[in-house]
Amino acid sequence: MLTKRIIPCLDIKNGRTVKGVNFVNLIDAGDPVALAKQYAEIGADELVFLDISATLEERKTMLEMVLKVAAQVNIPFTVGGGISTVEDVDALLHCGADKVSINSSAIKRPELVNELSQKFGSQCVVVAIDAKQVNGKWCVHLAGGTIPTHLELFDWAKEVERRGAGEILFTSMDHDGTKVGFANEALAKLTALVNIPIIASGGAGTVKHFVDTFIKGKSDAALAASVFHFGEIKITDLKKELRNNNIEVRL
Repeated sequence: MLTKRIIPCLDIKNGRTVKGVNFVNLIDAGDPVALAKQYAEIGADELVFLDISATLEERKTMLEMVLKVAAQVNIPFTVGGGISTVEDVDALLHCGADKVSINSSAIKRPELVNELSQKFGSQCVVVAIDAKQVNGKWCVHLAGGTIPTHLELFDWAKEVERRGAGEILFTSMDHDGTKVGFANEALAKLTALVNIPIIASGGAGTVKHFVDTFIKGKSDAALAASVFHFGEIKITDLKKELRNNNIEVRL
């Protein structure tokens, strides 16, 4: 049985880790390099680093920061934000990233998913999907959740898998930062539809929420930010509780 993964997410803006609710009202959550080092030491399975304003500000991800974080961690490290070319990914991998996460650029030019998986392997390509419910349908958004698109979550997930994505990071914008639990109904539907791992994001508030997303949502991994950054949930305690619920995790 594959172990379930716990993934802290470092949302970076102006060189600092930030966290908000429903993608807005951002507050400072600390130094990303120090946080990354701490998470690697206390049992996180992977790290995700998202330069959340890179696309909106039309600039590339901060390579210097990626270098610093990579030097501090010995666990898989995914980087996203402002990635739109094969050359961008090449630069990030050379700076120490293990995988890249693409979102807006994949929506604008879906062929990018094919190009990246062919050049670097599908295991390197994570497609992030930010979606919220609009008139009963999961509407995909781009540019940090600021722009709605015509795409529907489940159709888009199937398309990116077909194009070579190795994983999908699904964030429910309705749940983001609310601490009411993950969007398990949508997650269960996603995991049934595609054959690549699904990372659940948006809504973690308690240990039970993690238990639920692995059992009810069938998620392969769970990503969270503020509950870890502010010490509300300790990763070691979380993993013990997951084990108590017969969920296989790396201790």
